Amino acid sequence: MNPVVDLRPPANLVSRKAVLFWTARAAIGWVVVLAGEGLWLGLTGWVPLVVVLVVTAVLAIAHLVVMPQWRFRVHRWETTAQVVYTQSGWINQERRIAPVSRIQTVDTERGPLERLFGLANLTVTTASARGPVQIHGLDYDVAQRLTQELATNTQDTPGDAT
Repeated sequence: MNPVVDLRPPANLVSRKAVLFWTARAAIGWVVVLAGEGLWLGLTGWVPLVVVLVVTAVLAIAHLVVMPQWRFRVHRWETTAQVVYTQSGWINQERRIAPVSRIQTVDTERGPLERLFGLANLTVTTASARGPVQIHGLDYDVAQRLTQELATNTQDTPGDAT
């Protein structure tokens, strides 16, 4: 008889700075939408657009207040000598476990906004058809250290990563 495994959430949260990053990134999108609606209102003078503009502004504020905090509470990660374990999502949440023996590449990525906030994203590509395991919102130094650790663990783990 196989024992029941109680899978706990991964131990590490992403950087607290990720909350500000997610807020800023979402705010840029909402500003574009609101500016477009404001321009449309200015060009047409169609009064019912004011209601649309107000509804959009309320949705934007709710999204900017709730989403980053919610994502911060959900996004977690953990690595051991044997596995990379992640939990991510906002509305749809998923947990992924990737054996170190299956790792093919470890990459970090930083866009301009991530650089501004001192963050990086880590992508662990495996031989899985499900795609890579990603950890978003890591402090840059943590991402660099984790990349080195995973590269070392991968070299020290027997297997052909297929």
